[in-house]
Amino acid sequence: MMGDLLSAYRQKAEAGLIEFDPEQAEAIEQLAILNQRLIGWRPDNALFLFGRPEPTPKGLYIYGKVGRGKSMLMDLFFDAATIPKKMRIHFQEFMAWAHDEINNWRKLSESQRRNMPHYVRGAGDDPIRPVAKLIADKATLLCFDEFQITDIADAMILGRLFEALFERKCVIVATSNRAPREHYKDGINRELLLPFFARIENELDIISLDSKRDYRLSRLESEPTYFIGVGENAQIFADRAWDRLTFGAKGLEKKLNIDGRDWTIKCAAAGCARFDFLELCGNQSNTQAALGTRDYLLLAKTFNTIIIENVPQLSTAQFNEAARFRNLIDALYEAKTKLIITLAAPPEETYISGTQSTEFERTASRLYEMRSHEYLVLEQV
Repeated sequence: MMGDLLSAYRQKAEAGLIEFDPEQAEAIEQLAILNQRLIGWRPDNALFLFGRPEPTPKGLYIYGKVGRGKSMLMDLFFDAATIPKKMRIHFQEFMAWAHDEINNWRKLSESQRRNMPHYVRGAGDDPIRPVAKLIADKATLLCFDEFQITDIADAMILGRLFEALFERKCVIVATSNRAPREHYKDGINRELLLPFFARIENELDIISLDSKRDYRLSRLESEPTYFIGVGENAQIFADRAWDRLTFGAKGLEKKLNIDGRDWTIKCAAAGCARFDFLELCGNQSNTQAALGTRDYLLLAKTFNTIIIENVPQLSTAQFNEAARFRNLIDALYEAKTKLIITLAAPPEETYISGTQSTEFERTASRLYEMRSHEYLVLEQV
């Protein structure tokens, strides 16, 4: 199995899907070692040597700047892992789900809690240990994409939740843009998080993916980032961009949560998300409200690259769609999120008359700027 993971990496390099990188190779070797240790291991294997419990394999925390190949390495590892109960999830999605489960537990009466499969004797009103049991029952191996801490309340919950997961012998693998102690820098009451950072460093092997080359930038700049036209050629352009940025990954659904409301992203992989224009800026259906600025801000924060297809030449009557598109581009621009787009007309001709068409000139200008080298090299915020 260890050889399978290393072989998969070499095959991608030999096929030209990735460029061999020594830093990535070292990280994949550590992932292969962990994968080997997971074979046959189960948290309920009570006896090991001299009657002692079998030790839990140590997880990994891989960090580095955007574009260093973290998601690709995680893909290879997760696909190769044969452990029966495993879960890969975007960290922000995980936190939204955990908050929902915590709130659900708090709403239950004591008798209802006792009937839940993840009831923990002695937990009382505290939802952390029951939620940890719920997670551990679903997955022994937890793989988190884009681990990040920006909120003290989330961090305090997370510290206790991870503590309970470690007690249940969950193996955690995480990718992040920052080293553990670099999170929440200059944040209020940051000192309260230091024990949690120390626990992460103790429980997980920390790997710095410090490649000097930004492979995502290379892939972004290898071909144009926008295409003017419609039909088959526009589809081919978007397909090529997706394959280039995700190494040909199959797009999967990803759920985001905004104030208790779920938003299902239909096509996401390797830090990228792909949309039709109407999905993001259309009027939607009678049962689903149109997206707004808060949705776009979360989108820009969650993904490093967005692909938008089939942007039409908007008519005078489509002022709502134009306003949403303008807000969307503003959110992506301010977050320095990268954009690949297909349009029926050049940016300056996309919305030339109608309500606030003058303000759309800034959108056109930003669309041109977002394809420049100067913009593409900017770090996402």
